Amino acid sequence: MANETVEFRPKRIRWVAGVAAVAVVVLFTVLSFGLHGSAGFENSGQFQRGDQAAMIGLGVLIGLGVLTLARPRVRADGAGITIRNIIGGYELPWSVVRAVRFDRNSPWATLDLYDDETVSVHALQAADKEYAVQGVRALRALHTTAATA
Repeated sequence: MANETVEFRPKRIRWVAGVAAVAVVVLFTVLSFGLHGSAGFENSGQFQRGDQAAMIGLGVLIGLGVLTLARPRVRADGAGITIRNIIGGYELPWSVVRAVRFDRNSPWATLDLYDDETVSVHALQAADKEYAVQGVRALRALHTTAATA
């Protein structure tokens, strides 16, 4: 198992983020076509095509922001673990990891480090149920193998 590499990405949030991103882009596109006539204020002028394009562009940017929720990933092998969360990431050797935990009522797995720090593993989320449990078990097995080597 020391040469085995495992990789996990959240399942449910990736699906939800994809649907939400598409919905946001569609909503902003539909709203942009509703921008006809005046802005509702006296002497305020008319909405132009550029305003419509800006609304669509804003929808695309917000949709891309929503897609960052699908970014988390964890990859581990016998040497260590690489974690990519929504913002930021970590690359750690197993020698600094004290335990791989998934506490009851916790939204995601965590790593306890020997320096009393805790690192969240957003790729293994409680919403994914058995998939997350399998991921934690795989990480624990790699951690145990590395600790006994």
